[in-house]
Amino acid sequence: MPAHARATARDLFQWLSYLQYPALLVALGYGAKAGWSLAMAGTDSGATVYDDFNYVLLYAGIGIGLSSLQDPTRTQNDVSRRVWQDPRKGRWMLVLLSFYTLTSMVAGLVGAYLADTTVVNQLSLGLVAFGLGMVGLLKTAIEMREHHRLDKPVASSSGGSQA
Repeated sequence: MPAHARATARDLFQWLSYLQYPALLVALGYGAKAGWSLAMAGTDSGATVYDDFNYVLLYAGIGIGLSSLQDPTRTQNDVSRRVWQDPRKGRWMLVLLSFYTLTSMVAGLVGAYLADTTVVNQLSLGLVAFGLGMVGLLKTAIEMREHHRLDKPVASSSGGSQA
């Protein structure tokens, strides 16, 4: 009888990263609910819409954070592989992700500090949660770029410096 292969920690984290999809679906559901509430503008749904936007940010942040558990040595699709193999596209993707991360974190922290109402405070904290998820995604993106770049230097086998 063949021995069963034990799951490694990397395998466990890869499996847990798939929980990003239910979290992102919940965020999408709250986004649709907020959109529906806005479309029905005749009703007093202001507080409900803001609550829904907050949940969109929270669940999207959780989902994006869970995506950082994926194995950075593998790409999810052909588009992702092409981006991370190309040094210029990879650099631009990292700049874009860094911008989104920093913007959401700063806007959330400043908004929470300056908030006069509970609604603004809650939305600001949702932005912080989203930004924290983006930090994890940025870390994984950096690792993916390192693993998949086609222009990375080939390691020298000499092991020492030459005089």
